[in-house]
Order: sequence, then structure tokens, then C-alpha cells
Amino acid sequence: MKQSFFLIFLFCQIHLTAQIGGRFAFESSALPTNARLTALGGHLITVQDDDIALAQHNPSLLNEKSNFQLGINHNFNFAGISNGNVAFGKSFDSLGIYTHAAIQYVSYGDFQNTDAIGNINGTFSAGEVGVILGAAKQLNERIKAGVNLKFYNGNYESYSSLAAGIDIGFHYQKPGSNASWALVLKNMGAELNPIVDDKRGLPFELQLGFSKKLEHLPFRFSIIGQQLQKWYIRFDDPDVDNQVNIFGEVTVKSQTSKNVDNFFRHFVFNGEFLIGKQEQVRLRFGYNHLRKQELKVTNFRSLAGFSFGLGFNIKKIRFDYGLGFYHLAGATNHLSMRMDLSRMFKKI
Repeated sequence: MKQSFFLIFLFCQIHLTAQIGGRFAFESSALPTNARLTALGGHLITVQDDDIALAQHNPSLLNEKSNFQLGINHNFNFAGISNGNVAFGKSFDSLGIYTHAAIQYVSYGDFQNTDAIGNINGTFSAGEVGVILGAAKQLNERIKAGVNLKFYNGNYESYSSLAAGIDIGFHYQKPGSNASWALVLKNMGAELNPIVDDKRGLPFELQLGFSKKLEHLPFRFSIIGQQLQKWYIRFDDPDVDNQVNIFGEVTVKSQTSKNVDNFFRHFVFNGEFLIGKQEQVRLRFGYNHLRKQELKVTNFRSLAGFSFGLGFNIKKIRFDYGLGFYHLAGATNHLSMRMDLSRMFKKI
């Protein structure tokens, strides 16, 4: 039973991350933290605004608009799996420091507890909880730096695991410019109390991103480089690379074609239409080529790798919805709500 459970658990980890997964601990830490990120292909590390959930991926995005921002997020994944978080921001103006705290959770659902011959002896659940504490500070008029401390606890039937990690992020933007850059070293850490004898590391990733808001069109595009710590991230599968036509002739994919495919797997392309004077409505889309290639079904077309979303305001509350296509089998539905609690705290 326990061996079967861990096969299921490993599949869930690979399926959820939809990318280079299955070898690290707490790969759920790489999941999109809100509906906006899901709609933008899973990554956005370059934009400083009031979206407090972005700081869980790049702490240097914390700013004065993050003060007293509350974010509540829940993602409906496949097969009864779900994840989400609650995040809150607080600024300390006298010190020039911006901080945030978040609690993340993942539920893998309920499993049947069976013996070696298949007798059902009850059920058990599996899940993970993470706590993130982060801060950012402006180093000069253009560069801001931030750090996240991350702690994770996982419980899987009678097994448990603890892990700790750190994120380091940098954000660069000229005063008055509509363009910005960001560099993030994500998930540097490892298990403290492993499930098995060997301690696994967290899913470390180096990301570099660029965003620009157009001057004469309410639109911002972003290009995010992912998995930059390793150049060749493509899996060479002869069954996929070598195609057989109806005449029995084998067409071999060239190395140039493989290199081009590998190059674009490192990038996520996304955009946001910012409609209204205060950007009350936002239309979003994204494309993640790595996700597309990792989870596509040969000879079947699908929307895997594409994502879409919508954001809108109702008074002081912003609602977001993200639809992320991972596979031919379907997509995830992500819901988020953000609100500014500054008025409430001023009255206390």
C-alpha cells in the first residue's frame, strides 16, 4: 500500500509542477500563487504593484502599495488536488523596509489504505503546509533587493518531512520608466527531516525577466526566462523525435530543431490588457513552451501551455480568475481575491 501511495504522490508532484519535476522535495513551492500568475503562464517576477502574492516568487516586488494588502487564493487542480495561500503585507516606512507573510497549503486528497492483497483498511490524507516570511529594501533609485525565508512541512500517511529554503530577488527599474527587469534565485534549500534516507533539495530555479508597459496602448508584455540554471532541459525521446510516415520512412529531427525547441523551453511569454483609468479590468494571456512540450500528446492538438484570465474590481476588492491548460485532459481553475485593509487598520 505504501509503495503504491508514493507512486501516486510522485505522479501528483510531476503533474502539478508540469515541468522539470519529480526529483525534488516540496515541488508545490513552484506552483502559481494566485490566479493572475496562472493566467500569465505561471511566472511574473518583474512587476511592482499592489499584488501581494507576487512576492512569494520574487520578494523584491514588495513596495509601498503592498502595505496592508491581503490576498486569498485557491487553485482547483486535477483529481481532487487543490492548493492555495493567504498573504499579507506590511511596510515600515521609517526603516524603508517592506515585508510580507504567507501561509501556503496543498491538499492531495484522500487515499484508500489497503494491505498487500488489496483489502481496504480505511483511508488517509496527504498534504503540505508552507510558511513564507520576506522583506525588501530599496538599495538605490533603480535597484531593490528582497529575501524570502521559507519553511515547509509535509504529511503523507505515516510519513512526514520538513524543509527550509530561501529566495533572493532583485528588481531594476529607472525612475519614470515603463520597463523593468528582475533576477530571482528561487528555492535554495533542502529537507531537514527527509522522508527517505537521502535529503532532497527544493526545486531550485534561476529566473530572469523583462516587462514593458506600452506608452500608447493599455498593454504590458513580459518575457520570463525560466530554468536558467541548466541549459539543456529537453528530454530526447526517440519515439517522439523520430517520426514514421505512411511509407515506413523515418524522419529524424535535426539537432538544430532540438536546440531551437530547447531554447524556447526557457521562456514564458505573457501579456495584460489594463483597461480603465485605474485598471479596473485586466485581460490576461500567457504561453509556457516548456509546459506545452512536456505535457503534449503526440499527434493530438491541445491548448496545453496556454493560459488565460480576467481581473476586475468591485469597489475596493479585486477578483481574479485564471485558467491554465496543462494537458489534453483539461485545465486548472484558479480564483483569487485581494483587498486593501489600510483603512481598517487606521481606524483601530
